[in-house]
Amino acid sequence: MRIKDIGACLTGLAVLLPLAACSDDASTAAAPGGPITVEAKDDGCGVARGESDAGTITFEVTNKGTRVTEFYLYGEGDRIMGEVENITPGLTRRLIVEVPDGGKYQTSCRPGMTGDGIRADFTVKGSATRQVDTNTKLAEATKNYQNYVNAQVEPLVAKTGEFVAAIKAADVAKAKALFPIARTYWERIEPVAESFGDLDPRIDAREADLEPGQEFTGFHRLEKDLWVSGPQSDTVAIAEKLVADVNEIAAKAKAVELTPLQLANGAKELLDEVATGKITGEEDIFSHTDLWDFQANVEGSAAAISALRPVIVERDPELAKTLEQRFDVVTKALAKHRKGDDFDLYTDLNEADIKEFAESVDALGEPISKVAEVVAQK
Repeated sequence: MRIKDIGACLTGLAVLLPLAACSDDASTAAAPGGPITVEAKDDGCGVARGESDAGTITFEVTNKGTRVTEFYLYGEGDRIMGEVENITPGLTRRLIVEVPDGGKYQTSCRPGMTGDGIRADFTVKGSATRQVDTNTKLAEATKNYQNYVNAQVEPLVAKTGEFVAAIKAADVAKAKALFPIARTYWERIEPVAESFGDLDPRIDAREADLEPGQEFTGFHRLEKDLWVSGPQSDTVAIAEKLVADVNEIAAKAKAVELTPLQLANGAKELLDEVATGKITGEEDIFSHTDLWDFQANVEGSAAAISALRPVIVERDPELAKTLEQRFDVVTKALAKHRKGDDFDLYTDLNEADIKEFAESVDALGEPISKVAEVVAQK
């Protein structure tokens, strides 16, 4: 399915599942006063200004450290207002975020992409009109994407429940079959879920990413029990906790108010998930079901872009064409490894397969990185 076709599905909404197939530029759309430069180091996070007027705020983050880093803007309760991940040493990336309400916020650099990060207070002054209040196409985009999210959370809850029921019944074969299916709905909406503090790591943290003292819970802990360790004394309790956490995410995801820039940034984040985890086989390291996640991330990214497509077509029609073409390339690369409703395991791929995926994702990530600046245009 092409991006414009996904858009048609979203517009009518009752989004039918599953959706099939469904160097950052730093040139425009700076906030008043210009972008706020951030020097991210291994032991520091130098934000040039600690305040900004409400509205569209642009951070220009340069990694001057030796480790891959991330940059976040947090609101009350550690709600993620915006983030930019996977900033390798020497790279500069932009975060463009809409903050219409004045108040106290926090910036954070996360060297090594672990921990709470190096935080500092950040003040937003005054208030600003929301993009969705002045642009009907952007308002429609957020409405359509919210409907898409709602269409994902219901089967996420249902399939996670079935997955956990199979674990509790000691039906290992059924639980293994349901694992990548339940995760599909999670992976499509992960940027929304990431907005809710520690719920995301409780559900989806990988063992290799755990902080000292952090309990290993969620999908990947159960993945390890199913494929490697065998049932543990607390496996059922971990499974029941996963159901509770997924239900909490589902309730919050349905109610969250999204901005057009969150859609644009979220589309890029999902592609980053593919580029940093699925392509390497590090995400589902015990089950090797990475291609299910890969497909879901591409579909979730496509859904966000398709919701924004009318605005992209109006403001940058060539970018809209490029996005559609490059989504098609990624989709075709994945289609080669489909087996009915399933995919090849990551361990079935050869070096040429992985290279094809990497190149197609890199080619798609470049134009997606431009969407936020197009959306931010006045």
